[in-house]
Amino acid sequence: MSIPNVSSDPNGNWRPRPETAADTAAVRQVHLAAFGTAEEADLVDALRRDPRAWLPGLSYVADAPDGTPAAHALLTRCYVDEVPAVALAPCAVLPGYQKSGAGSAVIRALLAAARAAGERTALVLGHPPYYPRFGFVPAASRYGIRPPQPWPDDAFLALSLDDSIPPRGTVRYPAAFGID
Repeated sequence: MSIPNVSSDPNGNWRPRPETAADTAAVRQVHLAAFGTAEEADLVDALRRDPRAWLPGLSYVADAPDGTPAAHALLTRCYVDEVPAVALAPCAVLPGYQKSGAGSAVIRALLAAARAAGERTALVLGHPPYYPRFGFVPAASRYGIRPPQPWPDDAFLALSLDDSIPPRGTVRYPAAFGID
């Protein structure tokens, strides 16, 4: 796959949409290129195979102006104690499109789809400066949501998708994440 060397999409032409079966190979390539290892790409594949984790319609790509998927983000089922929630991970952007708005476009569209699907709470373990732009706040200190492992409060974040108060408790992730 040829990756254009661009720093931005000057026309704002990102077209986020639900992933289709035809996108599977391209999504894998986005993760391989973005992370330089197969770990995240393998995680996406494992989540696809887990019917308890995979949520149809909540895996999104953002197409570059040429129609090639340049970014991917995924929400899968997790639980706060026994209350269903969604986990945002992994998210990736082809290196040539990083810092161009592709990642933000795909995440915003994905969160809107989760709201439309009736999801109530989204969680992410990620870069503290990045995720607050979508409304995420520290989960443990703000809502009493505990991570399954000791994680920094500013990196373990939650978002109420329906303006309700998220549930309190400990998060349980799908087995594919390898977190006990």
